[in-house]
Amino acid sequence: MPTARKEAAIAELSERLAASKNLFFTDYAGLSVGEITKLRGELRKGGDTYAVVKNTLFRIAAKDLAGQLEAILAGPTGIVFAGADPVAPAKALKTFSDTVKKVAVKAAYIDGKIVDAAQVETLAKIPSKLQLIANLVGSLANPIRGLVTVLSGNQGGLVRVLDAIREQKASASPTA
Repeated sequence: MPTARKEAAIAELSERLAASKNLFFTDYAGLSVGEITKLRGELRKGGDTYAVVKNTLFRIAAKDLAGQLEAILAGPTGIVFAGADPVAPAKALKTFSDTVKKVAVKAAYIDGKIVDAAQVETLAKIPSKLQLIANLVGSLANPIRGLVTVLSGNQGGLVRVLDAIREQKASASPTA
């Protein structure tokens, strides 16, 4: 019979799972409490959270998902509960691994699919969703900007021709 403390932990995990669109599973073995706190700080910048969970409690909370993750839920497991953008936590994990201490990514659950550690590393290398949107907007704006320049060039040419005609007529007409 689960204790009240375990039932509360399961309920909390269920809530976090429902609120998270993406999950990243890591092996936290070898990380000190200070290093885990630093990792949590890095992830918190993007609105993500990191928790060290008991595999059995996670299996109970995850229900259907736990069957797909059986191979991943072995050994010490830390989980990043991420929002809609999977790139930010992948970048945060990569940055932490490169600068502080190597943290092994076991796998991730992104948009309803299980991806392995190599795909998570590839995901960390691409620009964030916000940067991709900015690049798209810039690419779409350039042709429009060019069209405006061409169209305003014709108007400017017409104004210069009319001004030249005005000056020509003003110099040809005698001043009385």
